[in-house]
Amino acid sequence: MSDRPDNTSRCPFTLDRRRFLQGLGAAGAAAGLGGSAWAGSRDDAASAHAVTGAPVSTTTQQSHPFHGRHQQGILTPRPATGMVVVCDVLARDRARLERLLRILTERIAFLTQGGTYPKRDPSYPPADSGILGPTIAPDALTVTVSLGASVFDERFGLANAKPKHLQRMTEFPNDALEPARCHGDLSLQICANTHDTTIHALRDIIKYTPGLLMVRWKQEGTVPVMPPSPDLPAPSARNYLGFRDGTANPNTDDDALMNALVWTGADPDEPDWTHGGSYQVVRIIRNFVERWDRAQLAEQEAIFGRRKDSGAPLSGGSEYDKPDYANDVDGQITPLDAHIRLANPRTPGFEKHRILRRPFNYSNGVEANGQLDMGLLFIVYQADLEAGFITVQNRLNGEPLEEYIKPVGGGYFFTLPGAIDEHDVLGRSLLEATAPHA
Repeated sequence: MSDRPDNTSRCPFTLDRRRFLQGLGAAGAAAGLGGSAWAGSRDDAASAHAVTGAPVSTTTQQSHPFHGRHQQGILTPRPATGMVVVCDVLARDRARLERLLRILTERIAFLTQGGTYPKRDPSYPPADSGILGPTIAPDALTVTVSLGASVFDERFGLANAKPKHLQRMTEFPNDALEPARCHGDLSLQICANTHDTTIHALRDIIKYTPGLLMVRWKQEGTVPVMPPSPDLPAPSARNYLGFRDGTANPNTDDDALMNALVWTGADPDEPDWTHGGSYQVVRIIRNFVERWDRAQLAEQEAIFGRRKDSGAPLSGGSEYDKPDYANDVDGQITPLDAHIRLANPRTPGFEKHRILRRPFNYSNGVEANGQLDMGLLFIVYQADLEAGFITVQNRLNGEPLEEYIKPVGGGYFFTLPGAIDEHDVLGRSLLEATAPHA
């Protein structure tokens, strides 16, 4: 499939040994001279340059295949940075929509594999922003394209082809959704090892789609980078509440499980064109970190149902051990309203409600009251929106965690099937299914 990982390290940064040793030499020289200014040799100049030199990475050439039955960026290992960019489609007819999808396919195929831009007459705008230099490294970039319910209207003749469960996101009881950060025609999930690579990809796409797309809202995020451990499975990344996030994700190496839980195709009521796609849920969830940091550790762990340091369930073991609810029917160990117990009670038949989480942490600055605006850019994929996120969220309504979080934005989207080969285009199956002669 298109989004299987390669074997490169999960840790994207390394320290250049020569620059490190030069830095030690510069520090020693400064100490010997009592900190006075000194015009030194070339080596000293190189040491000084280390302050402004570009960071060195061993993974700039890491790439994920673009073509395949499924889009990249879903089962692909999550890199250090990501963003969701939601756009309004400015195209007003079917021909321009087709042009938009073709341009998106071409730009994403290029950006995710890397290369050089053609040189132009300097009297014209350059072909690229230039922020990554003349040669674009793939840097594990993935760009995932999804459509909102609003695009399935009369503008493009798509109304009769809307995915079965696709709908406009409505508020749950604890939500305080801000219209400026909700919904939209088309979402782009852009992920890479480094933040500048995601920004470069976004600017490229905007540059090449004038009059076709307009950004409606954007949310950036990160996950902490950890050194690899050869003896232990990679732990889940921590969210800004300090707990590991995504521990109970379904096994992405199990093709049968992915076909059941993530990829559309098993439901005979779904339009045929949707097969190989997935329902995407995006939620911007504000964390009240000041209040949370003053809560007792015992309360925090009871709210989540896990140990904060290790991620292990309260019933014991390590992070990936299953919580023992059978011997705790009254919730004396793991409270009945703990987040993990509500989200997945592990009862017979609940397997079909599992979702694939791919979240990032976000930090947007400071509110007028001096509180930090930070939280979780929550992204999940599932084959059935109703059986997946909506069912799980309804079970979570009223949970104790709501005292410390507030969803403020997001939307529901349908992720298009992948472009099979270099002759294919994202959205081809949708366009063929709704063609006037079909």
